[in-house]
Amino acid sequence: MTASTFAPGLVVRGFMPPLALSDFKLIAFDMDSTLINIECIDEIADAVGKKAEVAAITEATMRGEIRDFKESLTRRVALLQGVPVAALQQVYDDRLRLNPGASELVAACKAAGLKVLLVSGGFTFFANRVRDRLGIDFARSNLLDEADGLLTGRVVPQAWGDICDGAEKRRTLLEVASLLGATPAQCIAVGDGANDLPMMSEAGLSVAYHAKPKVREQAMVSIETGGLDRLLELLRH
Repeated sequence: MTASTFAPGLVVRGFMPPLALSDFKLIAFDMDSTLINIECIDEIADAVGKKAEVAAITEATMRGEIRDFKESLTRRVALLQGVPVAALQQVYDDRLRLNPGASELVAACKAAGLKVLLVSGGFTFFANRVRDRLGIDFARSNLLDEADGLLTGRVVPQAWGDICDGAEKRRTLLEVASLLGATPAQCIAVGDGANDLPMMSEAGLSVAYHAKPKVREQAMVSIETGGLDRLLELLRH
């Protein structure tokens, strides 16, 4: 697909704006570095002096150099063994911020009648708080195991499976769309890393936000400067 610059820092591929926001029924967001400004796992690792080690794995995974997200996450979570659970609240309070335009984009989507899904390879501790803060309808993410106030370095299997990776993000998008009576074409998917590509490839509109090159090149919309609400420049609402 040929890319064209719609406006400075806003690149579109394969369609002519504007689209009607009300033609869509679901918008799905990745969380870390998409809806929020940090990679939570990197910041938790900082509590035990392992941020550089964990961040290097995170970065390689998001660039698509480590193909197996489950293996990547398992390796990174193992490095968190012994981190006090209290450190999660500290990361949330001190470091986690919504990315610019997140509130505005979610509010506009809800006003247009869309349901909102947060689907993350990050953790329930953060995803559920971000869900509640933004009034998001559905959230799926990974659950960190803990014992005696410390992280064990493991992820707890949940009813839907063990780890929310790219395949699970795709499956969740399709499952929620089905529950809403929506087709994949009526979905928008927003992400920044390689494990967002499976759900982005299913959606009628795929959006890369300040994303890795591999993701920008495959998305129908690439927001390269400014906030998430720049998507609204391409949508009638």
